Amino acid sequence: MIELLPLAAVDSGEVEAAGKAIALGVGAGLGSIGAGIGIGFIFGKEIESVARQPELKSELQSIRWLGFALTEAVAFYTFIFALIAFFL
Repeated sequence: MIELLPLAAVDSGEVEAAGKAIALGVGAGLGSIGAGIGIGFIFGKEIESVARQPELKSELQSIRWLGFALTEAVAFYTFIFALIAFFL
């Protein structure tokens, strides 16, 4: 019981701020990991497609950039939502 007394003196606001900081890091981190996996998958499949049919390179390039932009948007949104959760 005596060992727990220093922990009881911690302000609940500090615990809440620490929890928000951890949630921000985990949320933004998981969103970035997912986007990284998605971008790697997009570019890997695009390389395979161009290797199979080089004449479709220009058509595949526009689809690739669209997929890249949408995947990056997911990472951006996770970061924005994590910041909103942190400050609210």
